[in-house]
Amino acid sequence: MMTFLTIFLVLVGINIALVAVSLIRVSQKTKTRSQKSDKQPTPVIYPLDLLTTSYKKAV
Repeated sequence: MMTFLTIFLVLVGINIALVAVSLIRVSQKTKTRSQKSDKQPTPVIYPLDLLTTSYKKAV
């Protein structure tokens, strides 16, 4: 007969295994993304010039 402590430890062990697998997959995805981003040129972002814009008066 399984006690509460045995069931709890089994569930904690499964949880630790799932977290470890998740962290490994995330680290692999970041490695492939960084390799792909090195090949693509960085887009140029122009600053907004909000002070010199002129607005038309609404009727």
